[in-house]
Amino acid sequence: MPSTSTPPTDTDVVIVGAGPVGLLLAGDLRTHGVRTTVLERLGAPMTESRASTLHARTMTVLEERGIRERLGELPDGGPGHFGGIRLDLTAADPGHRYAGQWKCPQTRLEAVLQERALELGARLRRGLRVVSLTDRDGHVLVEAVREDGERVRVTGAFVVGCDGGDSTVRRLAGFDFAGRAATREMLRADVAGIDVPARRFERHPDGLAVAHRWPDGSTRVMVHVFGADPKERTGPPAFDEVVTAWAKVTGEDIGHGTARWLNAFDDTSRQATRYRKGRVLLAGDAAHVQMPVGGQALNLGLQDAAELGGRLAERVRSPDRDDLLDGYDLVRRPVGAHTLDNIRAQSLLLLGGPEVEQLRDVFGELLGLAPVRRHLARMISGLGRPRSAAAPHDSPATTATTAPTTTTATTATTDRSSTMGRLTDRTALVTGSSRGIGRATAQRLAREGALVIVHYASDQAAADETVALIERDGGRAFPVRARLGAPGDVHELFLGVEQGLKERTGETRLDILVNNAGATTPAGLAPEDVTPEEFDRLFAVNAKAPFFIVQRALPLLSDGGRIINISSGLTRFASPDQVAYAMTKGAIEQLSLHFARHLAPRGITVNSVAPGITDNGSAVFDIPEAVEQMAQLSAFKRVGKAGDVADVVTFLATDEARWITGSFVDASGGTLLG
Repeated sequence: MPSTSTPPTDTDVVIVGAGPVGLLLAGDLRTHGVRTTVLERLGAPMTESRASTLHARTMTVLEERGIRERLGELPDGGPGHFGGIRLDLTAADPGHRYAGQWKCPQTRLEAVLQERALELGARLRRGLRVVSLTDRDGHVLVEAVREDGERVRVTGAFVVGCDGGDSTVRRLAGFDFAGRAATREMLRADVAGIDVPARRFERHPDGLAVAHRWPDGSTRVMVHVFGADPKERTGPPAFDEVVTAWAKVTGEDIGHGTARWLNAFDDTSRQATRYRKGRVLLAGDAAHVQMPVGGQALNLGLQDAAELGGRLAERVRSPDRDDLLDGYDLVRRPVGAHTLDNIRAQSLLLLGGPEVEQLRDVFGELLGLAPVRRHLARMISGLGRPRSAAAPHDSPATTATTAPTTTTATTATTDRSSTMGRLTDRTALVTGSSRGIGRATAQRLAREGALVIVHYASDQAAADETVALIERDGGRAFPVRARLGAPGDVHELFLGVEQGLKERTGETRLDILVNNAGATTPAGLAPEDVTPEEFDRLFAVNAKAPFFIVQRALPLLSDGGRIINISSGLTRFASPDQVAYAMTKGAIEQLSLHFARHLAPRGITVNSVAPGITDNGSAVFDIPEAVEQMAQLSAFKRVGKAGDVADVVTFLATDEARWITGSFVDASGGTLLG
């Protein structure tokens, strides 16, 4: 909760908008004990279901929170599409529990999310239209008006706009909303009393038609007339307009039916240039407006809320942690930009006239290739990774924060971007990941989709830099401090690991463990000069800590998990000044060998990776003569980069390495070849 020096407030967080995004966020905040008030313009929940498609990542988010079970049985939503061209979304990850897409009426989802939020203690106030925001003295004053004109004031430490594409919060707070205006429009209606053929993105000479029969016997129709300009609307279209467009495209008359719901949507594509401005944040369509192709808009918004909840709760508890909110922007804005790009591409394929037929033919051929299907399916399902944290193509190239300067070793890894997402939905602990090989490994695992726990011993600034680098690239990470080799070290480490995982995923499951942290002896130290205290310190950090970290991690490790222990090429050739250090790394290799046999029944692989001379940012690597001399030891005649080793570790963490266990992997660049 806010410190005693913070001005008193009515609530910790004011959420404007009681749609799915605002209600999910409200429930998540309440699980952390954050006082939460939701203000909603409508006096009662909407009765129409504008969105009804849930994708794999969203289903996982709902399951982690116990919401999925509350929704009851959800029907399979069919194969999906890309711009109206059939695309089986199970191609994203056939082994994913929620591969494909699922149908859930928005009315049902909202009802369940509201019930959860209220049960957890959120306060919901309906019939209030927000008219002003004032950020002052450590809190935000929100003024709203009831239908009868009565003014209501609410003060909160933070305000989150979840109030849709025409967001009042976004406008009042002065967020820039860059992008493209609409060029195409689609009409839709739920109509009772008609009998037309089912149509799935059926293209006709004059336009596009879609028809789907609901269980209650009504039919949802959607229609677009090629070349028709979008209209300036202040409300839904008239039914006569839908009837006329339907007749022009299909030749069928549906005018005898009764419209139960009417709506129009277009291909407007806009995104806030930042998701946070002081104490005001945006989520869902308040942060980005896009054509609702394939249900991506709802899923994108729910995932915004899922990312923001834990961060905002921690910020409420920790007044000096504004980096948490900057991290929300760094994580979610690139995801939003990437999604808007793919939706614009789909809108062109879907609503373009005869001029796009050749393009559709090419896309149809490309979708015959398995890697293309997988890439696009992962993108739509939310299982892929965004290209970068850059601003949307149509907005000024601004970012919310300035990224930290990287070291040479870091740059070597950040140049190698990956959108494969082979570790999506997995969690990884990398010890000693505030710099060097550990940092490069953490970045690499995150780029493959893993949520990474960045362990450090004392240098919090370096650990925070690692986290910032990961989040800048669209990944997820959080730091945990524990001084290995000290009494209670492993207990301290896992207190932070479990708390961090629980806050972000709702569980404490760990999938990947990389034992990288280590202590070394000074170069040139003769064996006879090693003291008992130094010897004990080396074994405490390099051998004892990894053993008990593995032991403590076993209840958390998922079946099929991965353990990678960082050894050293020094276990394979003699360097007397490093004898004590090499002995500890020999112990690591025995740890890998024996635990590999022990954990094989659970499908957990255990391997050791042995780097050679690797640039870890130390001062010696700034001396050209020294680097040249060290380079001669490698078969490739160069010094290793942190990214060289990180790539090997990452491979061993993927499913592709499932048949490798108990191995010693030489990652020394051929140093051991002699």
